[in-house]
Amino acid sequence: VQLVESGGGLVQPGGSLRLSCAASGFTFSSYAMNWYRQSPGKERELVAAIFSAGGITNYADSVKGRFTISRDNAQNTVYLQMNSLKPEDTAVYYCNARRAYVNYWGRGTQVTVSS
Repeated sequence: VQLVESGGGLVQPGGSLRLSCAASGFTFSSYAMNWYRQSPGKERELVAAIFSAGGITNYADSVKGRFTISRDNAQNTVYLQMNSLKPEDTAVYYCNARRAYVNYWGRGTQVTVSS
């Protein structure tokens, strides 16, 4: 099983980034896909989730209206479009796949929002 995140980097406040997570080794379409983030000294928090069926999504209040999660089951990829980025969005962003009690994690990609 592999989850490989990409698309992180340094961006100015107000800018945008698109994160991608390429999955392999499991039945991607059967799993809920999530993006978490963790900044120094803080607990890992759920940012956005998309369920396996119907494309139902959930977002943390702090990112609602700015971030959009989507998935392409044909490409086994989940995306996180991040707009209007703020310095407080700076964190390592992790891709997560979940089904029942099974959890898979990527290694993370750094997002830094700074002028």
